[in-house]
Amino acid sequence: MSVVGFDIGNENCVIAVVKQRGIDVLLNDESKRETPAIVSFGEKQRFLGSAGVASATMNPKSTISQVKRLIGRKYKEPTVRDDLRLFPFQTSEAPDGGILINLQYMGETHTFTPVQILAMLLAHLKQITEKNLEMPVSECVIGIPSYFTDLQRREYLHAAEIAGLKPLRLMHDCTATATALGYGIYKTDFPSGGPSYAVFIDIGHCDTQVAVASFEHGHMKILSHAFDSNLGGRDFDEVLFRYFAELFKEMYNIDVYSNTRASVRLRAACEKLKKVLSANPEAPLNIECLMDEKDVKGFH
Repeated sequence: MSVVGFDIGNENCVIAVVKQRGIDVLLNDESKRETPAIVSFGEKQRFLGSAGVASATMNPKSTISQVKRLIGRKYKEPTVRDDLRLFPFQTSEAPDGGILINLQYMGETHTFTPVQILAMLLAHLKQITEKNLEMPVSECVIGIPSYFTDLQRREYLHAAEIAGLKPLRLMHDCTATATALGYGIYKTDFPSGGPSYAVFIDIGHCDTQVAVASFEHGHMKILSHAFDSNLGGRDFDEVLFRYFAELFKEMYNIDVYSNTRASVRLRAACEKLKKVLSANPEAPLNIECLMDEKDVKGFH
């Protein structure tokens, strides 16, 4: 029997299956190994994953992303308030102090909790897995950040239950990384005189995690871990976004902050720019008809 693992990222999700003494990362319907962690509500239909990305520009206020940041959090937490300012969808405080997501769907106003949105996403990943394996799937392992609270872990389990999944274990991201990499499964040339040590650095979309692990033949142990739950790739995106938003306001007299669709498009362009800059000293930024029929081109 295959063992299925779900890595729910802030931006993308990955599905892996352990079978035949190896690990297979499954492809989605677009033949990609990463599935966007997005749920988008159109006028008459719900779009998930890659289809949700395509729908996001048309329905920005009804597109939910980065739900991982909202699971088990309180609406009035300072860091939550900072996150909510970046999202195009509307939120409110739940009676228990949690977070409610408010959007338009099928011509009506609907309210969802982060757990319900996560359950929709997990159900989509379950469907992709079953299509690949051609068999029903229920038992699984789900990756979570090491800094998750007990409430966040319980809400992950609740979302999985709603999606028809039975998690055998919630595994810390760094533990999963250390196990899944060549060190944990494929590496066999460990020294016989004692354990060897490795440091794993996981820089995600919204956080950074570091773990120190020791390895011996058939044995792995996480010795220490540290994290910053508010520093990730999106923070680099935000620096670029603020820079260009101010630049365009000065040059073209357009306020990107006042237009949800323009903000979504500029953030997407800044993310692509960041990736190009990671390997190049400069990169261009070009966006057609960003706002008020203004094209922005040739910026480096």
